[in-house]
Amino acid sequence: MSPSEYGSAPKKMGRGKKIGLVGGGVLAGLLVIGMAAGGGDEAPAEVPVAEVNATVDVTTAPTNSPNQEAIDKLQLCIDMTAGTRAYDPELWDVTLCGDYKGSLVAGVQPTTEPVAESTAEAVAEPAVEPTKELTVAQENAVDKAGDYLASSSFSRSGLIKQLKFEGFSTKDATFGVDAQKANWNQQAAGKAADYLDSSAFSRSGLVKQLKFEGFSTKQANYGVAAQKADWNEQAAKKAADYLDSGSFSRSGLVSQLKFEGFTTKQANYGVKKVGL
Repeated sequence: MSPSEYGSAPKKMGRGKKIGLVGGGVLAGLLVIGMAAGGGDEAPAEVPVAEVNATVDVTTAPTNSPNQEAIDKLQLCIDMTAGTRAYDPELWDVTLCGDYKGSLVAGVQPTTEPVAESTAEAVAEPAVEPTKELTVAQENAVDKAGDYLASSSFSRSGLIKQLKFEGFSTKDATFGVDAQKANWNQQAAGKAADYLDSSAFSRSGLVKQLKFEGFSTKQANYGVAAQKADWNEQAAKKAADYLDSGSFSRSGLVSQLKFEGFTTKQANYGVKKVGL
């Protein structure tokens, strides 16, 4: 037959037509196998075909015969091409079915890798709490606490007391102070610096003063240590302050400095420094 008798070039097949073509080709192969089983002059046995999944049910060939084995291999090829079975290169018979071109069903891709099960546990997202509107009293307490911290250093409890003194309720005062999210260690350091700027202290005396202001022992110790003060010089300044306000014997002044929290060594240094 000449090329002109075939007409124009064939159009590209859709996926559905491809599946039909594969099924038709397989049926043709089955007919050939049936003829080989029944003889050249006999009509081939009718082969029933499943409706949708192209499953071939052949009952004319004896079980475990060479023909049955070929039919089974062809069935596997149909299943893998139709996408009802995952592609397995060990089961695909290249001699009977040709090279595997992929599944004709959209979205099915050949794979030989097992699908790994996800072991990651779902992490629950934290619930987002709705933003609460502040009352007028809360807004004022927040502003007042911010003003105080901008001008001076406070402990948490000391600032709450100050806001209560201003007339705020305990609840509103506490809300206003906590809204500052202040670093109370740094506040203790600032308060310690303020005290040392205005007077002389021993280390233990300054810790006691910060605790009196409402700082915890840990916060007070942090604040005092942050000053890196020379306690000998603090003893000398304190001795000078006492002599400016009164008269002391050497031993009396040493005793007074020790009462202030200075060690004996620091007190003797201070007294000597002022000339006693």
